[in-house]
Amino acid sequence: MISMIFSLIFAYVLGSVPSGLIIGKSVYGVDLREHGSKNIGATNAWRTLGKAAGFLIFVCDFLKGFISVYIAAVLSGTPLAMALAGALAIIGHSLSIFLKFKGGKGVATGLGVIAMLMGKVTVIVFLIWFAIVYFTRYVSLGSCVAAAFVPILAYVFNEPSEFVIFGVVVAVLIIVRHKANIERLLNGTESKISAAKK
Repeated sequence: MISMIFSLIFAYVLGSVPSGLIIGKSVYGVDLREHGSKNIGATNAWRTLGKAAGFLIFVCDFLKGFISVYIAAVLSGTPLAMALAGALAIIGHSLSIFLKFKGGKGVATGLGVIAMLMGKVTVIVFLIWFAIVYFTRYVSLGSCVAAAFVPILAYVFNEPSEFVIFGVVVAVLIIVRHKANIERLLNGTESKISAAKK
């Protein structure tokens, strides 16, 4: 039980580390909260600071989710502990203790989580996201649709029930975090990823 509690606390704290804010300020001298969509995630970094910055921040956010679940797997090893750690890493990213409970939308961190939890699901979800973004240039649309497919695919591949429930909860969280993007998509005012610098 102590190991599980530690892994959950660790997951939330690690998830809370604002990679985009740290990299934006320390490397580029830019506070992402003051530019573009004002989000500290990889998409806004891609548009505001360039592709290299966007990719770097994506990797860092991805690793927050992946490492959180890995630690839970090592210390506890139960599907419940791993699912809870993954959820807390995403919640930490979205409601960071270091940013007065504000943060990003959790997509990259969520991908890191499911990469550790469900390999087959991760591949398909990423391909869905990539296809939508490639053809529409809307990252938000790809993110919401891909998130919605996580619990569906988890069920199809007969993953543990804890992972299916995790998928439902996280899909709802990510879609809710994209509320403003969804409104802009419906209004035709959402920005496309092609607006990035080199």
